[in-house]
Amino acid sequence: MKYFFFLLVTLPLLAQKKIKPELTELWEPVPQVIKPGNHSTPPSDAIVLFDGTDLSKWINTSSGQAADWVINSDGSMTVKRDGGIETKEEFGSVQLHIEWSTPKEIKGEGQGRGNSGVYFQKSYEIQVLDSYNNITYSNGQAASVYKQSIPLVNASRPPGEWQTYDIIFNEPNYNNKGNRLKKGSFTVFHNGVLVQNNVEIQGTTVYRGLPQLRDIKTPKRLYLQDHGNPVSYRNIWLREL
Repeated sequence: MKYFFFLLVTLPLLAQKKIKPELTELWEPVPQVIKPGNHSTPPSDAIVLFDGTDLSKWINTSSGQAADWVINSDGSMTVKRDGGIETKEEFGSVQLHIEWSTPKEIKGEGQGRGNSGVYFQKSYEIQVLDSYNNITYSNGQAASVYKQSIPLVNASRPPGEWQTYDIIFNEPNYNNKGNRLKKGSFTVFHNGVLVQNNVEIQGTTVYRGLPQLRDIKTPKRLYLQDHGNPVSYRNIWLREL
């Protein structure tokens, strides 16, 4: 019996040695060559949504007119009390890079302190909040999938300092009748720290109640929320996946 077991184990190994290594080498497709960015510039295949000079890629969500958030001398823009802004272009699955800063002067507490949000397809929110020594519900703090998934750790920097999100968004799949065929997912790095690890999106972001199915008529635009706090953004770019 022991000899028989030995044969069962060794025969596949002997067979493997006869296989030419070339049989498992894939030469096509050849990955596209791009130039990676450094810590302040996007890669060469990125779509730059805001580089500090203008808001030509954005519109006001409430009016549909040109976005008019304040552009600052340091190349950032600051939320204006106007209902938020969204991209003119629609996007499916993306890799997004966005930098943000809450006000240095602390006003308010909990959800009233440096609150904004990054919405994918105007439906799924990654929370922006001053979560530095600021107690609130865990699935509503910075880097949460709002009301759905608590971040693995709190990687927040002090108020007034620039913070970074690098987000992989895999969009949910719906048919033309609005039936969801597959849930999407988020992977989020907050200031270089993994805080959401391939988390399933349960549905749309809602403040009250449970996540809902997405209205497929909603444009698939990136949306930055006006929550009444002067949060600033800079260096926004994405890559379509």
